[in-house]
Amino acid sequence: MNAVKSRYKVVIYDCDGVMFDSIESNYIFYNRVLEHLNRPPLDRGDEHARKVLHTYSFNDVMDYFFSGDQCRDEALRFAKTIHYRDLAPYMRMEEGLIETLDRLKGRVALAVCTNRAVSMDMIIEDFGLNGYFEFVMTASQVTNPKPHPEPLMKVLAHFGVEPHEALFVGDGEVDMLSARGAGVPFVAYKTHLPGQPRIEHHDEIIAHLFGVQEDIRPTSQ
Repeated sequence: MNAVKSRYKVVIYDCDGVMFDSIESNYIFYNRVLEHLNRPPLDRGDEHARKVLHTYSFNDVMDYFFSGDQCRDEALRFAKTIHYRDLAPYMRMEEGLIETLDRLKGRVALAVCTNRAVSMDMIIEDFGLNGYFEFVMTASQVTNPKPHPEPLMKVLAHFGVEPHEALFVGDGEVDMLSARGAGVPFVAYKTHLPGQPRIEHHDEIIAHLFGVQEDIRPTSQ
């Protein structure tokens, strides 16, 4: 693969649902807010609420759950006292992420574009991801988080590349819409999204970049 040139210069990763399975930590976070307000926990059968809390920015999620609610300010205040490291034990790195990053590092530039606001640096530190990503774009750095194209446009500007020279790996509609608005090619991770190419494992991204497949999954014994 070393001699094969990548068709893209930059690979951009979403965090939640792509780098990490973090749905449980998200439920715990917002259920703690609801518990503080003496309200019942979220209905895990509500697929739309699940999508919102897992893919939208903190402010957008809080607006979804508490818009027009007299307890909105208290919900916001309490939510900001919950520390990321209280939730980290409920996050699980996706299989094959590190191995794939090892194979991509030095061949393409790597970046993160997430709707997380303040916890991304700690996540990178705590999960041993230092040194992989040249640029990290969070919701706190933009006026309009995903699904707006602004975050991806800022990633492109940082690297000085055209939209077609980057590839965005996401798992939700907000990622797809952001990529579409920015004109960036998109790959859906473990998600069926209309008209989008899809991968089930991180090593499959190599075929999108180099036109070859390199299986890094452990073989069964």
